[in-house]
Amino acid sequence: MNIFQHMRAFVAVAQTGSFTLAAEQMNTTTANLSRAVSNLETHLRTRLLNRTTRRIAMTEAGKRYYQRCESILASVAEAESEAQATQDYAAGSLKVHAMAGIGMHYVIEAMADYRERFPEVSFDLHLSNRVPDLIEEGFDVSIVLAAQLPDSGYISQRLGTIYSVLCAAPRYLERRGAPQTPAELEDHECLLMSSVAYPDNRWQFEGPDGPVVAALRASPFQVNAIDAMRVAIRSGMGIGVLPSYSAIDGLRNGELKRVLPGYRLQRLNLYAIYPSRLYLDAKIRTWVEHLRASLPQALAEEESDLNEQVEARG
Repeated sequence: MNIFQHMRAFVAVAQTGSFTLAAEQMNTTTANLSRAVSNLETHLRTRLLNRTTRRIAMTEAGKRYYQRCESILASVAEAESEAQATQDYAAGSLKVHAMAGIGMHYVIEAMADYRERFPEVSFDLHLSNRVPDLIEEGFDVSIVLAAQLPDSGYISQRLGTIYSVLCAAPRYLERRGAPQTPAELEDHECLLMSSVAYPDNRWQFEGPDGPVVAALRASPFQVNAIDAMRVAIRSGMGIGVLPSYSAIDGLRNGELKRVLPGYRLQRLNLYAIYPSRLYLDAKIRTWVEHLRASLPQALAEEESDLNEQVEARG
């Protein structure tokens, strides 16, 4: 029994005073409406309408029930309207996850730009270097770096590609000189990331002649955080690997120098992932659209800067 549909049938008959007019209003038949009201009365074990061949009138119980039905159906209509509005109007809180470096370098600025267009959306940003369980942890969108995504059933949008480069401080290069080939790295102080992406004592490059693997000697420094690696490189401890987004500011202001500028390491894809495409909330849809419009442009600008440095060195 569809109690709400039966309520609507009773209210329509009560308001129009006619099964025929109510049936026209609800685009159904008088027989269906009569059956619905009868089923409702049976369910309540109360007569709601007194019916004659000429007239329909509510009983005392029917009048009280009618008032309640009007209030209930109005609340249901309001709830439905609010829910449907989320498909068209971006408002409310977005819970967003991003990998730490990506979040600091790209996502916060993208959020600031987004809120200029959609000021009624607020953000709850969580930074961590993992791919979260969106459903379990309640995230609307996650922005992650990965060679490829695991098969999770989530929807993903590829935003671009990020790769890593070798960097050193100018004073280190003045003291030790700059290697000209990956093989010469064996004679340098190479700083290592504690990560499965960078196997111990071995760096895999994409070079002008294809893939190259460089064997390294024992490292004087190893760390598991990109920000700490950048500080160690800037301090002149040696040559280290940084993602392009972490290296770019230091390369622009001269604190860092690109080493082996014709070579790259660890190319990764940047993704926005979210739980479902079906009935997508307007704030999620517009946020993902904003990321797809803004992040590729930021990545392209950094790519251009890095390429200019390579050409300048050449």
